[in-house]
Amino acid sequence: MRIIVASDHAGLELKNGLAGYIRQLGHDVEDVGTHTSESVDYPTFGERAARELARGVADRAILVCGTGQGIGMAANKVPGVRCAIVSDTYSARMSREHNDANAIALGARVVGEGLAEEIVGTWLSTDFLGGRHERRVRMIDAIDAIDAPTTEG
Repeated sequence: MRIIVASDHAGLELKNGLAGYIRQLGHDVEDVGTHTSESVDYPTFGERAARELARGVADRAILVCGTGQGIGMAANKVPGVRCAIVSDTYSARMSREHNDANAIALGARVVGEGLAEEIVGTWLSTDFLGGRHERRVRMIDAIDAIDAPTTEG
């Protein structure tokens, strides 16, 4: 598989470690940044990775910021991306089996390197179950096509 990785400055060290781990598992890795510890904005890198994923440049994406929350929220704004924010292996597995998540977000300040590797390993090795879950994933994807309501002053 081809995996995109991205982080802000808070997630840089964990992202770099995970990139090496993913390569050890036999996957190709594309790192879309950040590449330094200089303070940056997580939405930039969440969006960058999500747009590449949605374009089909990679099969999945792994995103890291301080909590995983912000970078995951940014990624989920891109149509076609289903990013689960996870901090345990059960949620990682269920996000693949039931939700066909094509991205995950981790918090470098929430999980350590060992647990992050377990989460990523579980997530990458878990397949989507399909069946009754397919209808629900299609429902999630259809939300992208709905126009947001406008507010008038």
